Amino acid sequence: MAKAADEPVRPIIVKKITVVAAGHHGGAWKVAYADFVTAMMAFFLLLWILGATTEKQRKGIADYFSPTLVKNRSAQSGSGTGLLGGSSLTDQDKLPHPGGSGTKSITIPRDATGGPKSGATRSQRARQQVEKKLQSTERLRKLAKQVRMVDTSEGVRIDLVDDANFSMFRVGTTILTTPADDLLAALGQALGPDTGGLTIRGHTDALPYRPGIAGNNWSLSAGRAEATRQALMHDGIAEARFRRIEGVADRELLIPKDPHDPRNRRISITLLN
Repeated sequence: MAKAADEPVRPIIVKKITVVAAGHHGGAWKVAYADFVTAMMAFFLLLWILGATTEKQRKGIADYFSPTLVKNRSAQSGSGTGLLGGSSLTDQDKLPHPGGSGTKSITIPRDATGGPKSGATRSQRARQQVEKKLQSTERLRKLAKQVRMVDTSEGVRIDLVDDANFSMFRVGTTILTTPADDLLAALGQALGPDTGGLTIRGHTDALPYRPGIAGNNWSLSAGRAEATRQALMHDGIAEARFRRIEGVADRELLIPKDPHDPRNRRISITLLN
């Protein structure tokens, strides 16, 4: 009896067993079901929109969701070989200045008489008038290669571009050369019947003035724009049509890889929408 009393008391262990009637499947199926219902709602909404809108409204909705494409402007404008450099009036504007939006879709206002003329837009009429005039004589046909026409968000821009064999102005001056006078006279006659406003922008290359000569490319480009305006007024363009003239020196090069390239020297005339 004494030996039994010396043994330690054994602890009492209680084991609890939980019985689960069925396994738990989680909530992933709920998320998938919600996505399915959302997709079905979007599908039926699309069907309703297609049935309740006109073709014009559907095109507007599609255009709203179309991504905006940013195009590289480093390529040279008017690289074709045909009349006016092969440019189309819907070509991408590749000159680095704010006047060109670079879009192929532009808004053309109605004619001043209250409606479109025989289905032709102002851009189309301007191009046709200029092309017809430049084809009227052998001398103008030779000068046509100096002309580039590009559609911008402001209107039709006509670039008169120098090259190794042609110059709009005498070197370092605002005096028009004889071929440039002939070219501006042709443009004045072609654009004279139009009523749209005009802007003129002068460009130079990056060649600096010789030391000791008072002048700079800023004043030269602005002076050449003004000389162009004066010539166009002499050739029949009403003074009231001019909205703005400006000179940008060599800050908007046509040939960025070669700032001294003569093609960087040009006059840009924009017929506003």
